[in-house]
Amino acid sequence: MNSIQFLGALELGLLYALVTLGVYLTFRIINFPDLTVDGSFPLGAAVAASLIVKDVNPYLATFVATLAGTLAGLITGYLHVRWKILGLLAGILTMTALYSINLRIMNKPNIALLSEPTIFSFSEGSHSTLIILTVIVLLIGLLLYKFLTSQLGLALRATGINPRVSPSYGINIGAMTLTGLALSNALVAFSGALFAQAHGFADISMGTGTLITGLASVIVGESLFRHSRILIGIACCVIGSILYRMVIAIALNSQVVGLQASDLNLITSILVILAMLIPQLRQTITKKIRQNI
Repeated sequence: MNSIQFLGALELGLLYALVTLGVYLTFRIINFPDLTVDGSFPLGAAVAASLIVKDVNPYLATFVATLAGTLAGLITGYLHVRWKILGLLAGILTMTALYSINLRIMNKPNIALLSEPTIFSFSEGSHSTLIILTVIVLLIGLLLYKFLTSQLGLALRATGINPRVSPSYGINIGAMTLTGLALSNALVAFSGALFAQAHGFADISMGTGTLITGLASVIVGESLFRHSRILIGIACCVIGSILYRMVIAIALNSQVVGLQASDLNLITSILVILAMLIPQLRQTITKKIRQNI
């Protein structure tokens, strides 16, 4: 893997780190299997791209795209909380509806942004995009940590840990679920908006596999570090996203392995399986060593 491929993988890792943080919020914090992200990622890209080509300021377009993702999460939460629809099914319904909505927003399957101004156009330097993405991810990670350690964040975490006992402490489970889903999909849509601007296009199919990518990054990060602290968990998400992209880049560019771009889903599945097996193997080896001692 040469330097260009390395920097490309690092850029993708930083872009998808926001997706990973969103998935971390739903799967680890509120314990909600949310499939909305497969629709909210292209939603963010579609909204941002559609507004930018209409000469809307890129920063404003990105903000509106983030709000659109928030709304998508609220819809899933509303279906689950108000109408008691199974969480998994509520996410699938919203994701399915978003496919048609994204087409409506763009009026075509894809939009090119190669000649349009973006939030990355206002900076100079060969690595300016990487620098901007690094600052954004660090800032979002810090803000998320501050939120999760606040009173509202503690209530959100309590909802995922023990939803039966939480109401006895005055915690509104429905409101916390809505909050978690809204924040998660806001991060994912924000990532989609950044992706569209960094890569110069928005496409209707770009959300396929977003959930698996985010979940794989979470699992990869957590398999490397044992932790119980929120700050370390957030750091693991970012590191896992970068490592996930690095491993994929190495596998796809290795002539020895002979993999192709079409093998991406196979690589992802293998990585997730290995990441889930590592903690179990580690425990087994540790037990055997202690028994021998």
